[in-house]
Amino acid sequence: MHPLEEAIEIKGSPEFTRSELVGILSFRLRRMSPTEAKKAIEEWIEEGLLEESEGKLLVVIEKLEEEKEAGSLLGEMVSYIARSLGWGELEVLEGVKKMRERYGDLDEAILAYLFGMEKGVDMSKFRDRLPEF
Repeated sequence: MHPLEEAIEIKGSPEFTRSELVGILSFRLRRMSPTEAKKAIEEWIEEGLLEESEGKLLVVIEKLEEEKEAGSLLGEMVSYIARSLGWGELEVLEGVKKMRERYGDLDEAILAYLFGMEKGVDMSKFRDRLPEF
């Protein structure tokens, strides 16, 4: 579960102050240090998962759902590639990370798709589920 989903469950609302969200992520959930939580919040704002307005942070539920779907797609693809090649999932994830070095800041699901194709795995069953860019 995404840390923002857990924070929403704890508070019962998708609206937070910065300090409130840092506190929930760091102390209630123990998912990260306060410094890491502050960095994560900035990243989530850049990614569009959080919107900042009048000193409040609002979780963009639609964007969170999209990311969750993409994450489950990535996991599914990594498992499929690992089984097809007889590798461990960590080996596949390392290969996907190396693809980022070559192709830059593409979505991880797309990188996994390209990695599988490069290794000769039939990735056609995932083609229609890839995120658009």
